[in-house]
Amino acid sequence: MFFPIKDYNPTRKTSYITITFILINVVVFIYQAMISDLNLNVSKNAMIPWEITHMKTIENPVGIEVQDQHGYTQRKLIYREISPFLTLFTSMFMHGSFFHLFGNMLFLWIFGNNIEDYLGKIKFILFFLLTGLGASLVHIIFHPNSMIPVIGASGAVSGVMGAYLILFPTARVRTLVFVFIFITFVDIPAFIFLIVWFIFQFLYVGGGGIAWLAHVGGFIIGLLLIKWWRQKKPGIELIE
Repeated sequence: MFFPIKDYNPTRKTSYITITFILINVVVFIYQAMISDLNLNVSKNAMIPWEITHMKTIENPVGIEVQDQHGYTQRKLIYREISPFLTLFTSMFMHGSFFHLFGNMLFLWIFGNNIEDYLGKIKFILFFLLTGLGASLVHIIFHPNSMIPVIGASGAVSGVMGAYLILFPTARVRTLVFVFIFITFVDIPAFIFLIVWFIFQFLYVGGGGIAWLAHVGGFIIGLLLIKWWRQKKPGIELIE
């Protein structure tokens, strides 16, 4: 098991959009998990593949368990009112736990700031949304009738990682490595880290209640999209 800590790849400008995306995700999580009710918000605003393939909201109410102000658990029926199309975007900024949020935002910060530096602010916003949307569509293609809510920025972050592989393959990534009880830090080229990460997404497909194919799809879409965009910007000097 390995986990990135930072990369040695300085940017030329402050990554305001990357920071903004991180702040949006953090604020949304704080509101949903601490101020409101996480299960309630997931039930209302998460993306559900069945709704996308049928282009209509679920007519039957979704039953969830919520706690009242006294700590008692109650069964509550929730009617989904948000447009299926909009859930493709609202779900992109929702997370199911602190660790889900932390992992995605760490990866976004390490790899996203350099992609923003390369693309510029407007194109990076478009890139992030397109890869997140594409990742969700890949998941929907393989699970067209699934009624399980899908949330998280993982698809868009995977797209950022795919772009990083193309643009900065030799940049060094400080990595925390776990091998049984052995723990150490190593600096490895980005292409090794990213390729190994990508392989593990295939190995985990179908397990753990995680949309692994969305990770795979986002990564490939980000890789292809940045290659197309790079053809539009010949001769640019990359920071590695």
